Amino acid sequence: MWLSFLGRTSTSIPPVTPEILLVFAIIGIALVLFVIEPLPIDIVAVAILVTLVILEPWTEIDPATGVSGFSSPATITVLAMFVLSEGIRRSGLINIVGAAVAERFGDSQFKQLLAVLGISGGTAGIINNTPVVAIMIPMVNTISKQTGISPSKLLMPVSFVAMLGGTLTLIGTSTNILASDVSARLIDHPFSMFEFTQLGVLVLLTGTVYIATIGRYLLPERITVDEELIEEFGMAEYLTEVVVRADSPLVGRTVNRVLQGTDLDVDVVQLVRDEQVFTEPLARKEIRPDDVFVIRTDRRSLLDLLDTEGLDLAPDAEVTEGTLDVEGEKRDPEDEQSLVEVVISPEASIIGETLETVNFQSRYDATVLAIRRGEQVIHARMDERPLRGGDTLLIQASDDTIRRFGSDRNFVLAREVARPDFRRKRIPVAVGIVLTVVALAALEVLPILISALAGMVAMVATGCVKPTEVYSSVDWSVIFLLAGLIPLGVAMERTGGAEWLASVAVVGTVGLTPIVVLGVFYLFTSLITNVVSNNASVVLMIPVAVDTAEAIGAEPFSFVLAVTFAASTALMTPIGYQTNLMVYSPGGYRFTDFIRVGAPLQAILTVVTTLGIVYFWGV
Repeated sequence: MWLSFLGRTSTSIPPVTPEILLVFAIIGIALVLFVIEPLPIDIVAVAILVTLVILEPWTEIDPATGVSGFSSPATITVLAMFVLSEGIRRSGLINIVGAAVAERFGDSQFKQLLAVLGISGGTAGIINNTPVVAIMIPMVNTISKQTGISPSKLLMPVSFVAMLGGTLTLIGTSTNILASDVSARLIDHPFSMFEFTQLGVLVLLTGTVYIATIGRYLLPERITVDEELIEEFGMAEYLTEVVVRADSPLVGRTVNRVLQGTDLDVDVVQLVRDEQVFTEPLARKEIRPDDVFVIRTDRRSLLDLLDTEGLDLAPDAEVTEGTLDVEGEKRDPEDEQSLVEVVISPEASIIGETLETVNFQSRYDATVLAIRRGEQVIHARMDERPLRGGDTLLIQASDDTIRRFGSDRNFVLAREVARPDFRRKRIPVAVGIVLTVVALAALEVLPILISALAGMVAMVATGCVKPTEVYSSVDWSVIFLLAGLIPLGVAMERTGGAEWLASVAVVGTVGLTPIVVLGVFYLFTSLITNVVSNNASVVLMIPVAVDTAEAIGAEPFSFVLAVTFAASTALMTPIGYQTNLMVYSPGGYRFTDFIRVGAPLQAILTVVTTLGIVYFWGV
């Protein structure tokens, strides 16, 4: 086969039909929208679906086919897996394992790194990697304080290895499940539970060894462990204490009325009155002479306040973390306040909103002091800034409020807190349910779709997940993204677009061996996955890969695996995968940090994965 392949000559590329051009135009517009995100990508996917159906005479997508993505086994299986992952998360199992590891290896930075990589990579093969990383972020910060290693040295490795761990099993990522569905439709070869586990182990070990050796020296140290949060967020020049004079026009007015009546960039963080400290909610507090306020503002706004509002700087106006971490005799112990970092989840409902439009201070009973977005720290006019997934908010709040943040799927706490809501007694049950789901699918007793749905029911029936938590545990943006993209892949096949692209690939790779062509598909898919959704990469690339393999006489399933694995390695940008975005701000990373650390690993995995596929499945 190889000799005939090497001897082939350039073949002609078939003409492009209007139908193919139209589908390519839709794909091109979709890719642009995926990158610039004027709308959430799941909404873009639904818009693609609608467009394909409206243009049915050319796209060959009728209404039934258009909505078939919602009833696809891949979509429903992914939905069920979100609930299974929630059962494990609610049990607190990963937190318990992480705490034990932190205590066991707390004296060695290298052992801590290996332990963190082992936890994130191993668990991501069974449950969705997004909650794994959400749990690992506060764990990493705890480890950092114990060992003195910067969280910047650990958080990116956690994300990378969680991604690679998702390649261990069929249920490791939604991408694997979607790829299995596409593979079944095109070549009648769906993935079994452990279809590619041997390759996944090879990929995971390669990534772990790279990070533990070369990668650890390329990782930056953006955040210093021994800094207080006030210093880390550069708050020293934005926090100060002011005293209300007896002749101040503010006397007798409520805090809320004062803030609403000014255009100055100022937030009231704390009130000290007669040695008693008050924090949120402060809106209805009536201002009195000699009140001392801790405020967040810039220098110009402060000068305006002192000049026009009858305020004086406090005798000792320096504000430290100790000033804001209020406890002891000054307040009710239940209302003790502290500073904490909260990361906005990539699927949070408040993304695109501002602190003002969501009424953050009143809604969450917390004061935002600063926003960190990657390396940048935002202090000025925070209320007017649209919030993004991965933003880290420095907030002051009570312990009860902080625990509520920990239970809210819109946020990820960057520090570990006591979680009385963990259902530790349900750990054996939750683990048993997941293992049963895996076993039933692996032994082909039940299809993964049915075993996953049965597991979802079992999680609720046994109390591992409450009925009210089922819908909130599902990342509906992923569900709508899958449902919207599946018809796009069908349109490529029916109009001949995939076949036309395959002919271009065949002509462009004349003289290259099948192994090289396989590697080219892996590399190209991995590159586009860094800027568009990994699920979109699978839907668009697998049909082309299959047609190319058939045209050159290669093994189509090997090409399917190359695309599937490449789509799970968005290592070069913080926007390529949800877990990268989750660690972007907590690690204080720059965009280029991901290129510096991820590009060498991407190149290594291109070679390792390609050769691994050839060894295990042939080409």
